[in-house]
Amino acid sequence: MKNTLKTLLALVVVVATSAFTTVSTGYDVGDIATDFKLENIDGKMVSMADYKDAKGFIVIFTCNTCPYAVAYEDRVEALNKKFADKGYPVIAIMPNNTDVKPGDNMESMQARAKAKGFTFPYLMDKGQKIYPQYGATKTPHVYVLEKTKKGPQVKYIGAIDDNYQDASAVTKTYVEDAVNALLNGKEVPETKTRAIGCSIKV
Repeated sequence: MKNTLKTLLALVVVVATSAFTTVSTGYDVGDIATDFKLENIDGKMVSMADYKDAKGFIVIFTCNTCPYAVAYEDRVEALNKKFADKGYPVIAIMPNNTDVKPGDNMESMQARAKAKGFTFPYLMDKGQKIYPQYGATKTPHVYVLEKTKKGPQVKYIGAIDDNYQDASAVTKTYVEDAVNALLNGKEVPETKTRAIGCSIKV
């Protein structure tokens, strides 16, 4: 009887441990991000490997339907215009389940990109496989990556800046500061902030 109890307890410990170890919270600063291959609004598949001359990437999980994401659209476009030619292009990824949010379907993404004149790729995370790897929970949620010999290394995670409501009232430009630091060979001043936005719809 004692041996049976010991065996059962051992099994419980193994199951509980495996349950905890298989739960992933996504990337942390310093982790190497896995590349992706996702469909762009022009029908082409896009991956980070396509950017041979890039020094890194500004990966932003965003969408059409979240008011926070909409409020940041012009600032996302400004980031791409400022940093793409310097080696840090924006790659936007739409992570929502389009059955839950039909306003985020490919046709809506195409229309939004055309209306706003996006100069960056706007990809769909079809099957919702990429955002959980990163650990994104909001739209928008930003990951600044730097190309290294090991692969794209996470250097910053979080919000674009400290005021989603009013671009003119921003006092801390987290993403801009992170990319500028990397371009100048310096440490990122603030590596993690809390992403402000709508929850990703599953």
